[in-house]
Amino acid sequence: MKRIVTTLALLSFILPAQAIDWPQWRGPNRDGVSPAQGLLEKWPEDGPKLAWKTRGVGTGFSSVAVVKGRIYTMGDGAESSHVLCLNAKDGKIIWTSKAVGKTGGNYKGTRSTPTVVGDVLYALGQFGDLVCLKTADGSEVWRASLTQDFGGRAGGWNYTESVLVDDGKVMVTPGGRKGAVVALNAKTGKLIWQSTDFTDGAQYSSLIARDFGDIRQYIQLTGQNVVGLGANTGEVLWKAPRAGRTATISTPVFHEGSLFVSSAYGVGCNGFEVKAAGGKFTTRQTYANKSMANHHGGVIRVGNFVYGSSGGTLACLNLKTGEEMWRERSAGKGAIVIVGKQIILRAESGPVSLVEVNPTKYNEISRFNQPERTRARAWSHPVVSNGILYLKDQDLLLAYDLRK
Repeated sequence: MKRIVTTLALLSFILPAQAIDWPQWRGPNRDGVSPAQGLLEKWPEDGPKLAWKTRGVGTGFSSVAVVKGRIYTMGDGAESSHVLCLNAKDGKIIWTSKAVGKTGGNYKGTRSTPTVVGDVLYALGQFGDLVCLKTADGSEVWRASLTQDFGGRAGGWNYTESVLVDDGKVMVTPGGRKGAVVALNAKTGKLIWQSTDFTDGAQYSSLIARDFGDIRQYIQLTGQNVVGLGANTGEVLWKAPRAGRTATISTPVFHEGSLFVSSAYGVGCNGFEVKAAGGKFTTRQTYANKSMANHHGGVIRVGNFVYGSSGGTLACLNLKTGEEMWRERSAGKGAIVIVGKQIILRAESGPVSLVEVNPTKYNEISRFNQPERTRARAWSHPVVSNGILYLKDQDLLLAYDLRK
């Protein structure tokens, strides 16, 4: 009996670590870190086992959300942009909702990733159509238009943001003179507040929510500033000037007052120190350099270091000082997710690499070439959920089993 109890206790410890969902852009905490454990430490030469593949998910650059055995993603169909729901076991499409506006745009296809909360999801089309759908069947609960309802002003590549849902509010960045960021009632879509004292045009980054100085705040990066907004009213708590160029895309990194932002097109990265005292906030730039010029593959923090693509390389920087720890060109340019002590890099040209999380040196463990590549560059971010690696490549979705 004692042995049985011990075994059950061990199972109760192991299973929850494996049963981890990925409900939104960049994971549960919107930081690109997957808490999944017990995965392969090294891949076979031809890559991990392909569990299944599905065509017909729609063109574009959206990633996936995975919740309770279902996958949610977006893509352009023949006539409209749509949200899809698939079975995580076999990749079969459960439903398709033609609810996210028209197709087209510069670099055709959807950009955003759905956000799943309870029995609904939220999705943003590239032309500003924001919808709330039931996860059961894709039926519409409510919709809004960032341009028509909130005076939104998007950049040349339209809207790419993946919406944040926090404390009963849907947070999104229309941009423009009426207020760059809005908070909507998650149940009804009605406006709660609009940040009238923050009026930058929208770029392509996604909001994050963090508690700092005993205040819940939403942090966003535009082409002009990086800003922290109070969660209750949308007031500007702090703002640091930071000029981008052409496109500012990567999600900010914020940890205990250390703020890191990065963009490409010759700009590079900036570090800021945010301080809180008596309900007031101050910012100070701590460094600015070109060691990390992240385009759109994401930057991820582990401890006091950040990892991400910079130009055609993979690089590691010290979060506090901006010092370059290492850089590796053979890795190529791509998007990353971190699983435990491993980086999974999905290069835009197709190869997928397994790299050690190590601030002292680049150590590649495994690499394989994705089969059946499309001609388009692979910009969709990789996702690891419940031991499965998901790679979306335009109209194709691949699922690889990483479990031991």
